[in-house]
Amino acid sequence: MSDNKPEDGEKPVIDTTDSESSAVASHDVPSDDADPAPAEPDVAGAGDVDAAEAAFAASESGLPVEADSPEVTDSAPAEAAPIAAAAAAAARPIWSDAGDAPFDDRKVKIPGPAKVRVKDDDEGGSAVSETVEIVKTVVVALAIAFVLRVLLFQPFTIPSASMEPNLYEGDYIVVSKWAYGYSKFSSGLPINLPLGDDRVFGRAPTRGDIVVFKLPRDDKTDYIKRVIGLPGDTIQMIQNKLYINGQPVQDVVVSAGEVNDIFGPRPVTEVRETLPGGKTITIQDFGPGGDLDDTPVYSVPAGHYFMMGDNRDNSIDSRVEQSAGVGLVPDENLVGKAEIIMFSWEPGASLFNPVSWFANVRPSRFFRVLD
Repeated sequence: MSDNKPEDGEKPVIDTTDSESSAVASHDVPSDDADPAPAEPDVAGAGDVDAAEAAFAASESGLPVEADSPEVTDSAPAEAAPIAAAAAAAARPIWSDAGDAPFDDRKVKIPGPAKVRVKDDDEGGSAVSETVEIVKTVVVALAIAFVLRVLLFQPFTIPSASMEPNLYEGDYIVVSKWAYGYSKFSSGLPINLPLGDDRVFGRAPTRGDIVVFKLPRDDKTDYIKRVIGLPGDTIQMIQNKLYINGQPVQDVVVSAGEVNDIFGPRPVTEVRETLPGGKTITIQDFGPGGDLDDTPVYSVPAGHYFMMGDNRDNSIDSRVEQSAGVGLVPDENLVGKAEIIMFSWEPGASLFNPVSWFANVRPSRFFRVLD
């Protein structure tokens, strides 16, 4: 019982329960008058679902549908969800009014082929391979040039006037190597072929051919003359007239003029001769009285040829003994037959002076076939 006394006008309160039972009742037994606390809805989750459904429906129907304003919550993802859904819907392809397949105006960049750089594992080996290829190319080119020079053609330059009026100093000619077969002198190089003293596929020249041969006294110097005497012939000059096998060669004067050379102005005559066999050639002569206008008789042995220049008074040929001139030319010394004049320049043109090429060119002699 409480010791406190109630104030005037207050009713006394009687405590009929003890403290323990009261505590139990207040904690374990709910009050009948108290309403249960309502469950708090998941606002953020529901908003995401509703917004996504609304955006998808709008994209499928093609009609603008305004989604309900989302409830304001403290959750940041709930506010960003409708915006992301709307952006995704806008990015979807739009179906055309005709109901055909959707189209997309966006340009798709197709990646190009990847550039692959192959790196050699051995840089030194690559350099060696390139060097080997260059050497092989040079060797093949030299081999081809050698074969052409030995078997087919060889170019020569006329260094003197001994073959005028048919060949002039400065003419560039081509000689066929196969015309008389091949000998040790057919290489066209300082070295000789290992063919001995015989000719391979040898053929005899025809009287009147213009021939390149090695000078018999040194077997190195290239000479060019015309074949006049064949094996078994006798050759002689009597008073400026050619005799072959004791018979004078028929000749006709073609023209007469004057030439200015190292000896000064001299009268010159062009004569057409008809050799035995019918071949006709044109020669140049300065008249009687020359050193070689009268000679002894030359007998041509087997395997040799008698050569003379077309400029009869200005040619060192078989009329001069071998020790000082040409003498008789052995068969193996024949190099080839002169076929054609390819180009021609007057004396004075220099390889190192291009201007002189045009100033001294003789185009009228280009590509002239030789008789």
